[in-house]
Amino acid sequence: MSSDNVNDGPMTAAEAPDPATVKIAPAPDARAEKTLTRDLVSSVVVFLVALPLCMGIAVASGVPAEKGLITGIIGGIVVGALAGSPLQVSGPAAGLAVIVFELVQRFGLGMLGPILVLAGMIQLAAGALRLGQWFRAISPAVVHGMLAGIGILIVAGQAHVLFGNGPGPHGLDNLLAIPAAFGTLNLGDLGATEAAFGVGLVTIIGMLAWEKLRPARLKVVPGALLGVLAATILTQAFNLPVKLVEVPASIAAAVQVPTLANFARLAEPTIFITAIAIAFIASAETLLSAAAVDRMHTGPRTKYNKELGAQGIGNMLCGLAGALPMTGVIVRSSANVQAGARTRMSAIFHGVWILGLVALLPWLLRLIPAPALAGVLVVTGWRLVSFDHAKHLFARHGLLPTITWAVTLVMVVATDLLTGVLIGMALTVVELIPSIRRMGLRIRDQAAGEHHREVSLEGSATFLHLPRLAKVLEAAPNSSPIRLNLERVGMLDHTMAEMLTEWLKGRRRVSAPVEVMADEPMRRRLALEGEH
Repeated sequence: MSSDNVNDGPMTAAEAPDPATVKIAPAPDARAEKTLTRDLVSSVVVFLVALPLCMGIAVASGVPAEKGLITGIIGGIVVGALAGSPLQVSGPAAGLAVIVFELVQRFGLGMLGPILVLAGMIQLAAGALRLGQWFRAISPAVVHGMLAGIGILIVAGQAHVLFGNGPGPHGLDNLLAIPAAFGTLNLGDLGATEAAFGVGLVTIIGMLAWEKLRPARLKVVPGALLGVLAATILTQAFNLPVKLVEVPASIAAAVQVPTLANFARLAEPTIFITAIAIAFIASAETLLSAAAVDRMHTGPRTKYNKELGAQGIGNMLCGLAGALPMTGVIVRSSANVQAGARTRMSAIFHGVWILGLVALLPWLLRLIPAPALAGVLVVTGWRLVSFDHAKHLFARHGLLPTITWAVTLVMVVATDLLTGVLIGMALTVVELIPSIRRMGLRIRDQAAGEHHREVSLEGSATFLHLPRLAKVLEAAPNSSPIRLNLERVGMLDHTMAEMLTEWLKGRRRVSAPVEVMADEPMRRRLALEGEH
């Protein structure tokens, strides 16, 4: 008998259980203490993952390393407290490094702050207008193609830092210049170029080797931290002639409030469009990351509009501080969940640890060699290039979504981020052309027996209807059996199919009863082969 089921009245001797079998439930204070302990441990893990990434993404964005640390602090302490996704961690994202680099090159570092303030205001307004679910309707092919293109650009840019140089302003030029950069190495005369390359290589090898060979009991120790640590020790021990990270002695000195003259330039069309692009991409990456985090745990689900508003406030503060833009980031968030986080306090604490390190031990950060951070970004960028996702799209949904992924990737690399995403989204619409005359979708949500529900669809299930269907499905309690009837669906695009697949996986993960009524081709697309 659990303590939750004990009656308020006195227990008779006959009702009393054998003392040897009684399990005493922990008192509320004990449970709270255990939760706090798990959150503290998780926050340290996230801090160790976030530290090199915050600095490396800043350097990859063409701004000083402290800009990324400020964003990590705001993302942890402020957005962590306001977030609609309690276990998601926010901070600078590799996905925005390319667009920030181009922004700084084109408009100057002084315009980064005002653009972020405007982007944050757009996000805040989108959350207030309850547009959060619409960002989930963006095609997975476009999102993963965009991230793959960004990954290639990051690798191309940071490869030149490994040779002691800086990245050029154009990603395609960086990519084409990599073979020539290797030609500058002279192993017979070890100078600054060779030292920088060696430090970066040690970082990469250290990361990959640790992640492959680390013992199970040390799995929470991040490879990026070990790689940077090894490179730092090597640099300091042999006094190698490589560039070190520059961090100001005071965190206050790193805050640069934009001027009124900078804000006045927001009226320029190109700058205004850049702010919209950052708001759009940051929101999409955040909410897709939040959906992925929800699939990792069984706790509270994401409130998408609240999360969008919290990100908007965070980006406005980053803009006022002259820092990097932020998003919800999946690498740090997954580390948070896997380390056992229970509440939003883990994300908040990780921001406190970054603040403490920057405020109390800035000299320690100035020992880190810049090529080590480039090595971290090379590995991070390459991991964004997921060819497995392209294979998945082709196997489940055919040629057109795979082409959308590939074209988005190529256009992001060859032109710019916004152009690539817009072209990818245009190709997504092409998938709807065969059903253009019957685009409606009827959703019925009704009782099917005393304790059962049935959600039946009739018509074309496309990304245009995803927010409405997602709201219906996610409102279904896990304790109640649900039947999903797709027998009258004439067309199912890959965006809707991916959402349904993830929803079904989420139900299975918590052993929530669900039955799907569909023909075999549709069952294959939803990864239901062999289930009846």
